[in-house]
Amino acid sequence: MSTEEKSLNFIEQIIEEDLKNGLSQDKLRFRFPPEPNGYLHVGHASAICLNFGLGIDYNAPVNLRFDDTNPSKEEQEFVDAIKRDVEWLGYKWDKECYASDYFQQLYDWAVELIKKGKAYVDSQSSEDMAIQKGTPTTPGTDSPYRNRSIEENLDLFERMKNGEFEKGTHVLRAKISMNANNMLMRDPIMYRIMHAHHHRTGNDWCIYPMYDWAHGESDYLEQISHSFCTLEFLPHRELYDWFLNQIYDETKVRPKQREFARRNLSHTVVSKRKLLQLVEEKHVTGWDDPRMSTISGMRRRGITATAIRNFAKTIGIAKRTNLIDVSLLDFCVREDLNKVAPRVMAVLNPVKLVITNYPEGQEEWLEAENNPEEEVMTYRQLPFSKELFIEREDFQEEAHKKFFRLSLGTEVRLKNAYIIKGESVVKDAEGNITEIHCTYDVDSKSGSGTEASKRKVKGTIHWVSTAHAVEAEVRVYDRLFTHENPDGNKDVDFKEYINPNSLEVITGYVEPSLQSSKELDHFQFQRLGYFCVDRDSSTDKLVFNKTVGLRDTWAKVESK
Repeated sequence: MSTEEKSLNFIEQIIEEDLKNGLSQDKLRFRFPPEPNGYLHVGHASAICLNFGLGIDYNAPVNLRFDDTNPSKEEQEFVDAIKRDVEWLGYKWDKECYASDYFQQLYDWAVELIKKGKAYVDSQSSEDMAIQKGTPTTPGTDSPYRNRSIEENLDLFERMKNGEFEKGTHVLRAKISMNANNMLMRDPIMYRIMHAHHHRTGNDWCIYPMYDWAHGESDYLEQISHSFCTLEFLPHRELYDWFLNQIYDETKVRPKQREFARRNLSHTVVSKRKLLQLVEEKHVTGWDDPRMSTISGMRRRGITATAIRNFAKTIGIAKRTNLIDVSLLDFCVREDLNKVAPRVMAVLNPVKLVITNYPEGQEEWLEAENNPEEEVMTYRQLPFSKELFIEREDFQEEAHKKFFRLSLGTEVRLKNAYIIKGESVVKDAEGNITEIHCTYDVDSKSGSGTEASKRKVKGTIHWVSTAHAVEAEVRVYDRLFTHENPDGNKDVDFKEYINPNSLEVITGYVEPSLQSSKELDHFQFQRLGYFCVDRDSSTDKLVFNKTVGLRDTWAKVESK
């Protein structure tokens, strides 16, 4: 990486310093190490972009390693979802690895630690161990089993592996110090008994390594040069290094753990436990509900991989945790979709518009540009007829001076079509407008070059021909939580802040060109926002999800 091209963040500075101090460029190797106990969320997306981005910048391999050391919470479904998400974000891993690949080696190393007097089997209850561990201000006390003989420890540990004991009867602990200032160093647990089926190793093992034991050693086995973690792992670094010291061979690369801050997103939760709660308690339809902060949920909503990568790049890497406003993600989404999403016509709150002087039974096909941002402009054909749907909000019977859409006696342009003038309305028994009648200027067709077509009017509105309109279900999503930091107050259940209006399902009408659209196709519904085709959509029933509006409406709401 050239340091002249851009200013370096502190992670890149660490790597550059190591290279200057003699680490060979070809020894650089990074990893993304998810635990397969849930779906990845927007916080993971930042970590993915960091590690794989470093791989791209330094032309170094990046491993995808699953820390699958807790079979009670892990499933193949989550492994598959994680792989899908990383690939969708546009990244390729060098090796697909699993902590379970190393279970035998980890066990063998643990045996060596026992033989060196650096690990022992403890038979206390978890409650007694918690008391015995002390507090941050008071030292711990030795376990009554701390000085078991090496022979007894080896025997018990092997029997633990063979499944002779019940869960909770024994654990293997590292023998470090019960007086350490860092409580994680007070004889940490290395193995616990779990009679649980593992998604890869089946029932081969009855003991499973703890994260702190498995993580650094897995980094070492894979020869990871830099192991980047979030800030909560900073206290674990001392233990990470102690474990490496026990097995390190100076001829190999020694992994280095360094930490960066989480970048939390407002109006969301990113705790896997809380996301699982939302799923299990049916507050959402699943892990990929478009209101969820999961990558799969964001993808289904229509947020693009490019937008997420740009968002991660924009917020950068920091040393202090902070809350990022979700409107910044929305901005990145709009910026990308503006370039790639075709502009189409859709009416979501329809009222019928009848052009009284348009010939009965006539239809014509008008030319409409697909996206003005395209380098080479492309066009499509739009059907036009005597009766149209327009948005109910685009008409006022008695309009105020700043209303520049259709009203009685005023003119507007129908997008890509003609100038019309409001003439009268038809109402039902309750006084609701059921039809708007207007006349059109036959010479004002857009792009025709006539004087009438060049005439300026104050407003332009969108429309769909009723004879050609395709009915569609439109799911209008809002933020899942009304509070910017829903899990910030530990005295309030985060679910108290669930937005009761986070989903509105409506029936709208779209232009016929959308009939052949496929899952995840993106569109800008003109004047309404960005939408994408949901996986529930079919040729018989189109379903669209609202991705984001054309502008940030929440900023106004929150300022009030």
